[in-house]
Amino acid sequence: MLPIIILVVVVVAGAGILVYIGLRNPQTVNERILQDRLEELSQRGEQIDLEKLEMSQPFSERVIYPVAQRFGEIAMKFTPQNARQSIAKRLELAGTSSRLDPTLFLSLQFTAMLIFGGLIFLVFTVGSTQWPIGRKLLVSLLFGLLGFYFPMLWLSSKISRRQKEVWKALPDALDLLTICVEAGLGFDSAMSKVSEKWETELSLAFARVIREVQLGKLRREALRDMADRLGVPEMTSFVAAVIQSEQLGVSLAKVLRIQSDQMRIKRRQRAEEEAHKAPLKMLIPMALLIFPALMVVLLTPAALQLIHSALSGIF
Repeated sequence: MLPIIILVVVVVAGAGILVYIGLRNPQTVNERILQDRLEELSQRGEQIDLEKLEMSQPFSERVIYPVAQRFGEIAMKFTPQNARQSIAKRLELAGTSSRLDPTLFLSLQFTAMLIFGGLIFLVFTVGSTQWPIGRKLLVSLLFGLLGFYFPMLWLSSKISRRQKEVWKALPDALDLLTICVEAGLGFDSAMSKVSEKWETELSLAFARVIREVQLGKLRREALRDMADRLGVPEMTSFVAAVIQSEQLGVSLAKVLRIQSDQMRIKRRQRAEEEAHKAPLKMLIPMALLIFPALMVVLLTPAALQLIHSALSGIF
């Protein structure tokens, strides 16, 4: 029994390390450390030894991250193509595609499965639960499946937060775009002003569009790709209106003004919708928390008086 416990502890510890390295994104840190070290050595005029430079990095970035990457590559071989494309699409919608690729995400999923399942099996093994080994393995497997889908739940939450942030910032960004275009600036310059004004997901998306256009990509294609990366219906309609105005020769300032007014109306409608949902959301805590407390406060004195009267009548 002791070797099994030691094996489970080792597996859980290794899985935890892999998850930590994956979430920490050591690839970006690795590149930054290498660049800093190369600049430092070049300024000193020293001879650059790549092996020495590599060994100067932390152990986690030299050993653990490549192991996690290799583990994810093995998992990718047994993953259907549609599942891989879906993961890549969701990572793009979450805005983490530059820091977390599908290979590493699959590695995180299997590592989380090992952590959840291993911890539950360890608890049942060390604890006083007298369950058969088959039942312990079944429960550990169920918790392992929960751990496998836990990174997906985290990713879905991140997508929702990002889209909500874009949706909230869109009317103000369209107002600034309209003002800049009406003042005589081009659409690219107006997007640059928006990217300089705020530090939001929308401004970062505009900045990426500007960089892609500067690298030679057509503006309509860059805008369509931005709408696909964000996954917000309002942004898709805005991009379609801008592209149609360019193709048909319609005044861009007028189109932006109309889009800005529509976005503000939609934002107000969504705010009213959320306000109408508030009473329904308050019903559950009121029924489970507030009403029982009120019943205890109001009925306890009456119940005590009834008990006292009943006891007085008996004795």
